[in-house]
Amino acid sequence: MALSDHLRELRARILRVALILLLSLIAALFFFDPLYDLVYGPYEHAQKALPEGSSLATTNGAGGGLMLYLKLCGFAALIGTSPVWLYQIWAFILPGLHPNEKRWSITFVSVAAPLFLVGIVLGYVTLPKGLEVLIGLNPPGITNLVEFSEYLQFFTRTLLVFGLAFEIPVFVVMLNLAGVVSGKALGAYRPWIIVGIFVFAAVATPSTDPFTMTFMAVPMVLLYFISEVIARVHDRRKAERRPYADLDPDQPSPL
Repeated sequence: MALSDHLRELRARILRVALILLLSLIAALFFFDPLYDLVYGPYEHAQKALPEGSSLATTNGAGGGLMLYLKLCGFAALIGTSPVWLYQIWAFILPGLHPNEKRWSITFVSVAAPLFLVGIVLGYVTLPKGLEVLIGLNPPGITNLVEFSEYLQFFTRTLLVFGLAFEIPVFVVMLNLAGVVSGKALGAYRPWIIVGIFVFAAVATPSTDPFTMTFMAVPMVLLYFISEVIARVHDRRKAERRPYADLDPDQPSPL
């Protein structure tokens, strides 16, 4: 295909995604109440657990309610249509890949997507405890007023961090399959990597409480152990197929 054909295809896919997002936004407006309950649930749970007052607010003047509707429904439309626009990206890139690259890409997506969803669910479960810790830091007699847009950003960032954290073992396995890192090296640096995982969890979680940090770090450590086992098995099978592949170019082979 000529460059102009690629650009026309890209334009068509972008317009298609924009139309789907617009229709999804309109559809989400009809389901605002359950969407709001889903997002507000963790905050409401944290409110009930604390004696001091805390409430959400809008600070955009008379149009605050409208912006609340648009932001929440727009976020829901973006998440709900993610399979569609991710497929459009994939379909645009797919013709340029080799058969083995297509196979590994499909394997990567089939493993990464469920792990990402598991991370999001875990982040949602632990979010009330994190909010409870943060709201509880307010001095007595002070009411915590949280702007809804800031809370929505906090909500989104927390779930996104948990989802991306669960993708790290997948990237470790991919690096091993690409020959960048070996299972032996992963085992040698295991103590430092575990410490790094806990440091990452402490920095990445917005609430900074030990409960949420542990809830993120422990599954990451378990997934790292699984990825190390997979890497070692792959290295052993690779060595059986190509016993002299890792020799230095200047080193004579046993043959």
